[in-house]
Amino acid sequence: MPDGALAMPLAALAAVVLDRLLGEPRRFHPLVGFGKLAGAVEKRFNRRSRLTGIAAWALVVLPFVALAAVLRPHAAFAVDVALLYFALGARSLAEHAEAVARPLRAGRLDEARQRVGWMVSRDTTQLDESGVAKAGMESVLENGNDAIFGALFWFALLGGPGALLFRLANTLDAMWGYRTERFNRFGWAAARIDDLLNWIPARLTALTYALLGKTRQALACWRAQAPGWESPNAGPVMSAGAGSLGVLLGGAAIYHGQEEIRPPLGTGPAPVAADLDRAIALIRHSLWLWLAVFFVIGFLHA
Repeated sequence: MPDGALAMPLAALAAVVLDRLLGEPRRFHPLVGFGKLAGAVEKRFNRRSRLTGIAAWALVVLPFVALAAVLRPHAAFAVDVALLYFALGARSLAEHAEAVARPLRAGRLDEARQRVGWMVSRDTTQLDESGVAKAGMESVLENGNDAIFGALFWFALLGGPGALLFRLANTLDAMWGYRTERFNRFGWAAARIDDLLNWIPARLTALTYALLGKTRQALACWRAQAPGWESPNAGPVMSAGAGSLGVLLGGAAIYHGQEEIRPPLGTGPAPVAADLDRAIALIRHSLWLWLAVFFVIGFLHA
C-alpha cells in the first residue's frame, strides 16, 4: 500500500486508469441508487422552502460522506481509489460525445439530435448540424469540470470523502438546482453548495483549458465573456474552453419551451462534428496534466 506524499497521486492515477478501462458501472451504479433516494426525499420533504431544502441536502449527502471518512483510516488507499473511481466520469463523457459526433459526421442528423438530447437539458429536436455540435461541445467542456476536475480537486484536498462529497453535491444540483416553481426555493441550497464547491475547481479547469490551446485568446474570452453568464462557474469553464479551441458557442437555445438568447462563448467559426473530437482531446490532455501536477507536488513533498 503506498504511503506518504506519493499516496495521493498514485491513488488518483489508479482511479483514472480504472475509469479508462472500465468506465461507469453498467448495472447497479451507486449514483442510480442515490438518485432514487434523492427523488424519494424530495417528494417527502419538498415544502418549497429553503430550510427544508438544506435539511434534505444534509440528509442525503452527509451520512455517506461521514461513512467514507470513518472507513478511510482502515484502508486509505483502497477507499480513496474506489471513491475517486466512483466520482469520475471521463470515459463516459468521451463515449457520450462520440455517440453524438459519429452520426453527425455521417449525416444522420436526427440520431445526432437524439444523442445530444441525452447530454443537455435544452430542446434539441430542431437543431441543425452546427447547433448539435455546439450543444455537445458546451456539455463536454462544462462536464469536464463537473465529471472530472472538480472531483480531482476535492480528492487532492480531502481524499476519497472529498471526491464523494463533490460528486453527490453535483448530482443534487443536477436534480434539484432548477429555478422552477417546484425547485426554486427547495433546490436553492443544492445549487448554492454546488456553486461553492465548484468555484475554485472551475477556474483551475478554465486555466488548464487555456494553457493547452490558444492561451491568450482563451484568457481574453474568459475575462470578457464569463461575467455575462448566469452560472458563476460554467461561464469561465466554457468561455475559456471555446476560446482555447477557437470556436463560437452560446447563442439561442430553447429551455422548457422558452427560447433564451445566451451570451457568446469563445470566438471563431461555428463548430462542426470534428470539433467535438477536439473538445474531448482537450479534456484528455487536461486530465493528464492534472495527474502530472499531482505527482510533481508529491515528489516535492517527499
